[in-house]
Amino acid sequence: MKSVIKAIVIFIVAVTVVFYGGAYVLPGEAHVERMIDIAAPPDKVFAIAGDLRRLPEWTPWVKTDPRTRFDFAGPEQGVGQIMRWSSGNPMVGSGTLQVTASDPNTRLATRSDYTGFGTSTAIMNFAPLAAGTRVTWVFETSLPGVIDRWAGLGIDRSVGAEYDSGLRSLKDLVERSSANGE
Repeated sequence: MKSVIKAIVIFIVAVTVVFYGGAYVLPGEAHVERMIDIAAPPDKVFAIAGDLRRLPEWTPWVKTDPRTRFDFAGPEQGVGQIMRWSSGNPMVGSGTLQVTASDPNTRLATRSDYTGFGTSTAIMNFAPLAAGTRVTWVFETSLPGVIDRWAGLGIDRSVGAEYDSGLRSLKDLVERSSANGE
C-alpha cells in the first residue's frame, strides 16, 4: 500500500514539474501571420479594412454570432477610432478594438481588449502589387501565465483559421465593391 501511495505522489510531482516547468520553456508571446492578394489597389482595400465601421461586413466573428452588437466612437477613421462589440456567444464575447496607428493605404494597427481574456495587437500591411494589393494580417499577444503559454500552442491554428476566413471575406467584399464602382 505504501508503494502505491509513493508512486501516486511521485507521479503527481512529476506531472506538476513538467506542467509548470514546461510552460516556462514555451514562448511568452504568440505571433500569427496570414496574407492574401486582392485584385484592387491599396486605397480601395484600405478604405474598407481601415474603417472599423466596415469591420462587421467582413469579420469572421459575425458569422459565429450574427446578433453581435457593435458601437463606434472617436473619429470616423484613423488613430483613435474605437469599436466595441458585445455578444452572448462565448466564442465572440465582448471587448474593445481601437486604432493605434494608421498610415493610409500602407499600414493599420489596432489594439484589442477582450473582456476577461486580455489584450492583443493586430497589424495589417497593404503592399501594392501589379494586379492589386497584398494584405498581411498579423496578430500578436503576450502569454504571461502558465495556462496562457500552454494555450499558445494552438493559437496559430485557431486564430490563423479565423484570419484566413476574414481575409477571404475582405477580398470578396473589396473585389465586389471595386467591380460595382464603389
